[in-house]
Amino acid sequence: MMGSDDRRFPADGEGPPRLVTVSGFAIACHAVSNIQFGDFVRATGYTTDAERYGWSFVFQGLLPDETRRAIDKRVAETPWWLPVPHAYWAQPEGPPSTVLHRLDHPVVHVSWNDAKAYCRWSGTRLPSEAEWEIAARGGLERASYPWGDELTPSDEHRCNIWQGDFPDCNTADDGHIGTAPVHAFQPNGYGLHNMAGNVWEWCEDYFAPDYHRITAAVDPLQTVPAVNRSLRGGSFLCHESYCNRYRVAARSSNSQDSASSNIGFRVVRSA
Repeated sequence: MMGSDDRRFPADGEGPPRLVTVSGFAIACHAVSNIQFGDFVRATGYTTDAERYGWSFVFQGLLPDETRRAIDKRVAETPWWLPVPHAYWAQPEGPPSTVLHRLDHPVVHVSWNDAKAYCRWSGTRLPSEAEWEIAARGGLERASYPWGDELTPSDEHRCNIWQGDFPDCNTADDGHIGTAPVHAFQPNGYGLHNMAGNVWEWCEDYFAPDYHRITAAVDPLQTVPAVNRSLRGGSFLCHESYCNRYRVAARSSNSQDSASSNIGFRVVRSA
């Protein structure tokens, strides 16, 4: 069973729930890490979209005060996102930040185009939304999260999301400000880490709000061109008050050349 009856974000098109059939596939147990993406860049000399554009969006809470004060451009609807010059995967908060102390964290500031380039090099592909969701469920039927219906069973944090008052105060009760290592937290029933929170993950599909009504019941894939590509899983910035999209049925999207400090990806292979 794919999708949900949740109506908090009607434009996302989370439902109606329906039975789908998905062919066998293998999926990575965690998102692509900085060290893995670095191997790809060293082997190919690849330049990401963020590098070509010369900037990328960084959440303000990850930046030092002097960097925040130096940037006067903000997105009116989401003023916590700052366009930081020369922010890209290897320096996630712009210079002089580095990934050398977080090689086991998920790579970020990667666009859908960048993720596809990595897939071509590694002999993999991006998951469809249906593949991603069935994997995220870990064998559970219609549960809200990869581990069940309770967000913090026995007061235990199972994912890296925002705690506190978004966007001003993150108490980091789950132990992380920003991204967490790719193997953080318990895996789900299929042995997959961080299918909720940490970083949004690109999917192959074009995004369609009526996805559940227009795609096939067998191996659904939205191939009709649209402005955005689909994202799944939520990120370390998701919070009940603003973006409760760390549920397995939740959906989001972005343009395929967009990048930010909370977007990554994981890969699959057909069985």
